[in-house]
Amino acid sequence: MKQATRLVHAGRRPADHYGMVNTPVYHASTVLFDSLEAFDASNADPFSGVHYGRLGTPTQFAFESAVAELEGAHGAVSSCSGLAAIATALLAVVQAGDHVLVADNVYGPTRKLCDGLLARLGVETEYFDPLVTADELATHFRDNTRALFLEAPGSLTFEISDVPGLAAVAHERGATVIADNTWATPVYFDAFGHGIDLSVHAATKYIVGHSDAMLGVVNCRDAEHFRAVRQTSIALGYCAGPDDVYLGARGLRTLGQRLPVHEANGLALANWLAEQPAVTRVLHPARADHPQHHLWQRDFTGACGLFAIELVPGERHQLGALIDGLDYYGLGASWGGYESLALPVEPSGSRTVTRWQAEGPLLRIHAGLEDIADLIDDMAAGLARYTAA
Repeated sequence: MKQATRLVHAGRRPADHYGMVNTPVYHASTVLFDSLEAFDASNADPFSGVHYGRLGTPTQFAFESAVAELEGAHGAVSSCSGLAAIATALLAVVQAGDHVLVADNVYGPTRKLCDGLLARLGVETEYFDPLVTADELATHFRDNTRALFLEAPGSLTFEISDVPGLAAVAHERGATVIADNTWATPVYFDAFGHGIDLSVHAATKYIVGHSDAMLGVVNCRDAEHFRAVRQTSIALGYCAGPDDVYLGARGLRTLGQRLPVHEANGLALANWLAEQPAVTRVLHPARADHPQHHLWQRDFTGACGLFAIELVPGERHQLGALIDGLDYYGLGASWGGYESLALPVEPSGSRTVTRWQAEGPLLRIHAGLEDIADLIDDMAAGLARYTAA
């Protein structure tokens, strides 16, 4: 089955829902059983069937089935946000006294989770340069290293790690490899084909695709990891909302059509920005001048609409002049919806072993589904305001 067809059909069973094309939204807490025997049988295996609303509904299972099939996972576990999914994945494989290796360019809240909650639970986090070689990473492993956490491209600064090389080192030492695959989605990066054991997605972003739901999911390579993640999610009491998983399943149906537009708009915008006097650097892995472009070409089959630019040195009020007058770029957190965004970011405060070096401010851009000519014209006016302010 081709990917476009899989995106349309995965997880759907209309015959189970009176012929409804989409699995309906099931709102539930109590689930009633016809007999004590049926109740006992249900409770005997919390990993199959419907038992209690928090443990899953047909809406949730349809979404999980679809996203697992899309990425080639043994199973998927949904959660109430991307960060909750990251927490579930990590807590499923570590315990007090363990050591984890985390790339220094990860999503800021992931770092806070490791430095806060995991530290309080007795788990030590060591950060490493995301551009290390496999041999260099090997020197960081200890007898108690249980997990390697990667994010490629890196949050805000878009470095590409040698994912399969680093994953191979981790597996040689018995560690679980976790990756945040939100940027590429399963459409543009084959996580399990590159050595990942747990592929985490902030489905809030491209999978939902409309900036109107909070949702995370962990895709698990094998039954052992799936069981550990599912048990951890249940123990934490995490529960994705029924309306949110419905929106996630619906978003999957158009993901294959939306992503190429985000990709085309993002690359066209990045190429145009690279020629502008007010821009000193473009951070986009699909551009030939990106330092790890060769790794992107090797491991990825496409790019999304998210990248960053470094502007010529300027003051905060100049950024305000640029951003406040934009017509088609919103100012806000997250990304992956149909709309374009422009957000000033500062990576240096969330690094501990590598140094972010830039003379000018960094602007993270998400290219939405608008006409590219409008996006370029709007940004051109913004850059003119930045220079004149």
